[in-house]
Amino acid sequence: MSFKTRASLISYFLESGDFMNDLLQYLFVGIDVSKENNQVYAMNFSQEKLASFSTPNHQSGASFLEEKLLDILDRHHLSKIIIAMESTGIYSAHIATYLSASKFLFPFDVKVYVLNPKISRNYRHSFSDMDKTDPKDAYILSDLARVGRCNQLTPFKGPQKIALQRLTRHRHHIAELLAKEKVYALNNVFLKFSEFKGILSNDFSKTAVELLLNYKSVDEIIDVPLEDLVDFVMTSSKNRFADSNQIALTLKAAARNSYRLDKMAYEPINLSLAASFNCISTYQTELKSIDAAILKQVKGLNQNHYLSLISIPGIGPVYASGILAEIGQIDQFDSDDALAKYAGITWRKSQSGNFDAEDTRMTKTGNVYLRYFITEAANMARIHNPVFNEYYQKKFDEVKTHQHKRALALTARKLIRLIFGLLSTDRLYK
Repeated sequence: MSFKTRASLISYFLESGDFMNDLLQYLFVGIDVSKENNQVYAMNFSQEKLASFSTPNHQSGASFLEEKLLDILDRHHLSKIIIAMESTGIYSAHIATYLSASKFLFPFDVKVYVLNPKISRNYRHSFSDMDKTDPKDAYILSDLARVGRCNQLTPFKGPQKIALQRLTRHRHHIAELLAKEKVYALNNVFLKFSEFKGILSNDFSKTAVELLLNYKSVDEIIDVPLEDLVDFVMTSSKNRFADSNQIALTLKAAARNSYRLDKMAYEPINLSLAASFNCISTYQTELKSIDAAILKQVKGLNQNHYLSLISIPGIGPVYASGILAEIGQIDQFDSDDALAKYAGITWRKSQSGNFDAEDTRMTKTGNVYLRYFITEAANMARIHNPVFNEYYQKKFDEVKTHQHKRALALTARKLIRLIFGLLSTDRLYK
C-alpha cells in the first residue's frame, strides 16, 4: 500500500490500530555514499543506535553491508527496513541497485530511497549544533527516514530506470555539445561570410556546409560564374530548391555586402569550420544511435504512461522517455505543483509593500534533466498543438522583454499540469 502524504500514512495506522506496533518493526538505515566508502548508521523507531560502521564502496563491501543489515534485523527482531541515501551521481547507483535487488533483504520489504541532497540539507538545519562529518551525515539520513520524510518519494526502482536514465541523460549531454558547437561554428561563419545567415533555411544543411567549405572566401563566390554557382546549388541540394538561380543570385549579393578579411585569416577559419562541421556531423550521428537505444529501453517501463505522453501532439518518443526516466512513478507527487517544484519550473515572488515585481526568476532548484526534457517538449507542443500555441503566443505578447523565454517557461508549466493529469489517471490526450 502506498501513501501520498505522511498524514495519510499516520491516518491509516491510527485507523487500523497498528500505528506503533508497525513502526516499531522498522529498521531505518542512512548511508553516506562517497567514491571510496559507504558510511552507515542504523536506528530503530525509538531512535536507538543499532549500528554505525563504514564499508568500501565496491561489490565485497556491499555484500558485507548486506550481511550486517541482516544480522541487525535478526538480533533486534525487526521485520522491515528503509534505507536512505543521497543521490551522488554514479557513486550511489551501484549500492542502491545492489540493496534494492537483494534477495536476502526482500522478505523484509526493503525500500531504498535515493534523495535529492537538498532534502537532507534542509533537514540538517533542525540540528543546528551538529558537526558536518560522514557518520553524522549517515545519522541525518537514517533519522530523516525515521520521521517519514521518505513516504512522499518513490523507492529506487533499480537497473531498468538507471539504464534509461543513462541514455536520456547522455542524449542531453550530446545535445548540449551539439548546440555549443553550432554556436561556435556560426561565429566563424560570420567572420568568413558576414551576410550568410538566413539565406538558406538551415545554416547547417548539406548545401550550406559544402558552400562554406568549397569556396575559401567571399571573393571566390563573387568571382565564380553565375551558372556554375547555380549548378553547385542544384547538385549539393539534389535540386530541392524551387529556384536555384535565385538562391545563387542571393548568395552573390550577400557576398558583395559581406566584410572582407585579410587573406591570411581565411585559411585558419576554414580549418576551424571544417573541424566544427565534422564534430557536428559526429554528434548528429550519435544522437540517432542514442535515440534508437532509448526507444528500445523505454519499452520495459510503464507502457501506459509512455502512450499517454506520446499522445500529446509534438511530444515524440525521445522526450517522452526522458520525462518518464526522471519522474519515475507519478504517484510520488501529490499535485502538479509538486511535480513542477521537482522540475524546478516554479517562480519566487518579489514583493515589497504594494509593489509586485514584473520580473520573477525561475527557481531552477529541481531536477535539471526533467526541466530540460519538459521545456523541450513544451517547445514542440507549442509548434504542433493549437492549444499550446495559442497559450504561448498570449504569454509572448504580454511583455516587452524576455518574451520567448518567459512564454516557453509558462508553456512548460502548463504542460506539467497536463502531464500530471494524464499520468495520474492513465489517460490519452484528446
